[in-house]
Amino acid sequence: MPARKKAKPRRTQEEPFRRDRKGRALQEIGATIVAGGKGPSVVEEIAELVQRTCKYRWVGVYKIKRNDFVIEAATNKMKPACPRFPVTQGLSAKAKEERRTVMVPDVRKEPCFLPNFWSTKSEVVVPIIDDEHDRVLGVINVESAEVNAFDKSDRDFLEGVARIIWRALR
Repeated sequence: MPARKKAKPRRTQEEPFRRDRKGRALQEIGATIVAGGKGPSVVEEIAELVQRTCKYRWVGVYKIKRNDFVIEAATNKMKPACPRFPVTQGLSAKAKEERRTVMVPDVRKEPCFLPNFWSTKSEVVVPIIDDEHDRVLGVINVESAEVNAFDKSDRDFLEGVARIIWRALR
């Protein structure tokens, strides 16, 4: 009897699909921005695309206005508990100050976590940096009801979105 080929793990088979889906989403976002897309409605469309692409529970885009983070777009018609808060509070403040992505696998262990939803267990916050003026314009905030919901591929994708979306926030 011939030896059976060992089946590849399911995760490995899905990985190229995920990259393609995320790559297509980044291309779509880039095309929207290149076509002159700006303002809250465009940011809302981008947040919805990000949410659909990765099946995230909630995606929020906050813009900095007068020393506050103010919600510019949110998905799934979910209203965050903190639609506006000072730039000195929460994980968003840490991402802004350090100018880097903050990934928290379990928010219950994070003292500066500012809850938007009682069911949030993990969160990733990505600063949106205006490349022309070298300043943080806001953040992309993604929350999950699962612990350890985000990995390097999520971070890379969201950082790619942030590198494009800043033009729509100006």
